[in-house]
Parts: sequence; C-alpha cells; structure tokens
Amino acid sequence: MGKKFRVLNRKEVEQTLSMSDVLGLVEKAFKHKGLKQVQMPPKSYLFFPKYSGDLRVMPAYLEELDEVGVKMVNVHPDNPTKHNIPTVLATIMLFNPKTGALISIMDGTWITAMRTAAASGIATKYLARKDASVLGIIGAGYQASFQLEALNEILKIKSVKIFDIIGKEAENLTRMAKTRFGIDAKKVATAEDAVKGSDIVVTVTPARKPVVKSEWVTDGMHINVIGADAPGKEELESGILSRSKIVIDDWEQASHSGEINVPLSKGIITRANIYAEIGEIVAGSKAGRVSENEITVFDSTGLAIQDIITAWRAYEVAEEKGIGEEFSALYP
Repeated sequence: MGKKFRVLNRKEVEQTLSMSDVLGLVEKAFKHKGLKQVQMPPKSYLFFPKYSGDLRVMPAYLEELDEVGVKMVNVHPDNPTKHNIPTVLATIMLFNPKTGALISIMDGTWITAMRTAAASGIATKYLARKDASVLGIIGAGYQASFQLEALNEILKIKSVKIFDIIGKEAENLTRMAKTRFGIDAKKVATAEDAVKGSDIVVTVTPARKPVVKSEWVTDGMHINVIGADAPGKEELESGILSRSKIVIDDWEQASHSGEINVPLSKGIITRANIYAEIGEIVAGSKAGRVSENEITVFDSTGLAIQDIITAWRAYEVAEEKGIGEEFSALYP
C-alpha cells in the first residue's frame, strides 16, 4: 500500500459487490458503532442556494477493522431534469491508516445508493414484524429500486404499493418490481393508498412538508424514513413520532438533519423520545421490536461508516480481481 492507488469508475465498482454483501457490511458497521469502535465526525455541509444543492464531506475510521476514508457527496435535486445526471453524485477516497497514503479513489454514487438501502434493510430486520409482507413506497425515484431490492432480501415481500407525484416514476418501479423481483406490485393514486394496509412503509422524497399523516399509520407498522437528509426536511407528521419507538442512525446527524430535526426544533419531541441508535440494537445493548403492536420508525441520515466499510470491501475485491486501473502515487 502507498506506492500506487486504484481508481474505480461506477461500472467497475458495481462488479465487486451484491446487495447481500452490502447488507452484511452495513450491519457490521452499525455493530461497530454500537460498540463505540468508530471515529465518525458529523457530516459537514456546504450549501449552494442559487443551484438548490449542497456538498457534504463524510470521514470515518472503523478502528477494529483498520479501515479509513472520506466520502464527498452532493445532493442537487435539479440534476436529472436540467443536466441529465443523478441527483446524488459521490466520490470516495480510501487511505492507509498506517501512513495516510491514498490507496483508492472510486465512484461512490452506487455505493451510496446500495448502503442507504441496506440500512433500511437492517433496520427492518430488527424493527419490523417477522410476518411483515406488504410494502408501501412513497417516492419512486432512483433510490426506491435499491430500497425494494434490500427489503426483498430481508423479508418475503408479497406485494408492494407505489406512489410518486410523477406517475411515470411509479409505473417504472411497478414494472421493475414485477419483472425483476416477481413481486405483486401496483401503482397507487395517493400517498394514503401506499400507507394504509402496509406492514412496512418507506419514504424516499425530498419533502419539506409531511407526506404521511398520523391517521394513516396503524399499530404494528414499521417506517423507514430516508428522504430527510438536511435541515428543514421532514416526511412524517410529528404525531407519528409521538406514537412511535424512534430509532436513529446517529444522534448528531439525525438531530441536525434527519426526520427528527424539525419536531426537535419545535419542541414537539426531545432526546428522551429517541429509543436508540440502530447500532445499539445490532450490538445487542438494546432490544429491537418487542411487541406486535408497537409502531417503529427508523430515521436514516446515512453514515460515513456505511460508505467506508462498503468501499473498502469493494477495493479489496477489485485488488483481488484486477478491476479498475492502478496509478503511481501522487507523492514521492
């Protein structure tokens, strides 16, 4: 390590890992966090108001695994329509912790999508009812298909109801669910239709006003809240959180920019309302679901440890198989 570094583009990164692989890696990352074996400062933001976007810097070190790196990722919602590129673009850099030498630069966009979905999958494993089989998805954009893949790995999903304000997006995901996964899927007319009667609900929207009402949510549901990833964003009515067992991925990030950020700022909930971080549950220091009737909510902001553990394994596979391109070190 140190004399060369490996560069991987998106297609090359995609050759290294499956969703099953990433689920296992993310679960391990959560466990290490629950055991307090990671260094992970909260993500830093640069905001670009005139472009309706932002850039985030996310470093992490998994101490027991000796894996360290930094992800730089943007969120620009106008990208697909104005520039014909994804909303989220990411680059990951890995370093040798012994020397600080760069060992890899890789596209992180696919890894971001995979590890985000895997976090939902692991939360669902510990928090959803074991017999859960009906899924409701609100927001059928790029991330939604990854969510469907991850949840289908964890549970035997019998049917999925899909809503998006852009009807074509919902139609495309419905078709994918049927053809790729063999799931009974249907596009529904409203968010309410997607929620009512579902065992698991996933929200994947850029909403700054709630898209899920408390009156739609019934006992026993599990909700993965993915879209709230910046201050001011929220997808659930605050009343849902007041009724639920709330599990977050990280207090610093969730309180700043996760689903809980708005109700916290308004005093509707406090830190005392947060049951646990998912890492505490995976590590065994707190229980997951303990009742068939409780409503559980997972507030996912996305952790650098998820990216780095996944990218590190992608790098190892690439080294083993000769995927990507090697370059001479940038320094003597």
